[in-house]
Amino acid sequence: MARVAGVDLPKDRRIDVALACVYGIGRTLAKEILERLEGQIAPATRVKDLTENQVGLLNSFIAKEYKVEGELRREVQQNIHRYHEIGSYRGLRHRRNLPCRGQRTKTNARTRRGRRKTVGAGRAAAEKAA
Repeated sequence: MARVAGVDLPKDRRIDVALACVYGIGRTLAKEILERLEGQIAPATRVKDLTENQVGLLNSFIAKEYKVEGELRREVQQNIHRYHEIGSYRGLRHRRNLPCRGQRTKTNARTRRGRRKTVGAGRAAAEKAA
């Protein structure tokens, strides 16, 4: 099993797809990485067919050139924390767990806001209770 940037890659996937399992590497960046390695690893190679040499080359290249996994997650968290500290609007939205980039919240934004919370059952229910 190949470990790249601390992540076990799925054995049966092609390397250009499997690299996208690493946080901070998508499909486009994975293809770019393989191109920059100048043909030393073919994109069609399955992860289980990689040699130890190729895995080491991939690991060293990614560590040297890109921020991935823990380092990238830490940087993102620091950026959000900085927004909190300076009191920006984006920091406020992060703190309240609402969309930060101008999306509407009257109807959408369910993913960010969570399940609906019914507030009050309406007038008819209040009259029945009385």
